[in-house]
Amino acid sequence: MAVQQDEDRRTLELLWGQRRASSRGPQATLNVEKIALAAIKVADADGIDAVSMQRVAESLDFTKMSLYRHVAGKAELLAVMVEHAVGEPPDLRQVKGGWRPRVERWAASLSSTWDAHPWLPGVTAGSRVMGPREMAWSEEAVAALADTSLSAAERMDVVTLLSGHLRSTLTANVVGTQPWHEHGHIDLVREHRERFPSLYELGADRTRTPRQTRDFGLHCVLDGIENAISQR
Repeated sequence: MAVQQDEDRRTLELLWGQRRASSRGPQATLNVEKIALAAIKVADADGIDAVSMQRVAESLDFTKMSLYRHVAGKAELLAVMVEHAVGEPPDLRQVKGGWRPRVERWAASLSSTWDAHPWLPGVTAGSRVMGPREMAWSEEAVAALADTSLSAAERMDVVTLLSGHLRSTLTANVVGTQPWHEHGHIDLVREHRERFPSLYELGADRTRTPRQTRDFGLHCVLDGIENAISQR
């Protein structure tokens, strides 16, 4: 426990600019941002499992030890990758029409970010240290609901609910979506259509895209939130 807390503290210092840069090594040509961008490039091309200190060092034409002067290990590397990959959130204050158009813009922007970096939803799940850019995404979404009758905790619940929906519908391959579309499940449904008539009907039409599923669910979630607000 103490070890994890110490690691979290060091990661927090790194993400929030509280760590003094190392005075050793080729400081002029290597820094945390370059390391993060190189690692993101690897993850975008070959998946997050392909990211390692060695792989990133080789892509930058540096030794692995050179990277350790800036990031202490894989955990810190993932943290700075996330902070750079998420980018800045949209400025929802410029969106007219109230909370719903603002939240829809936020969801669309987050979806685009995750589409650009498909590994992001996986590494951002669970309890961990967040940087200022990532935290700003939650700030924008919670602030977009400020004029509603929802409490501060409920506004955060909305953000959690929306993030969970977007995460689960990112692609058809995400666990908990449509597993019968892969690994031969659709063939099993056809073979046992008498037992699974509804799934058979679904399998007969495979034209629906993950984007359509995501948008349909988003509208349902927002309709429910709008109903909760109107009943206050």
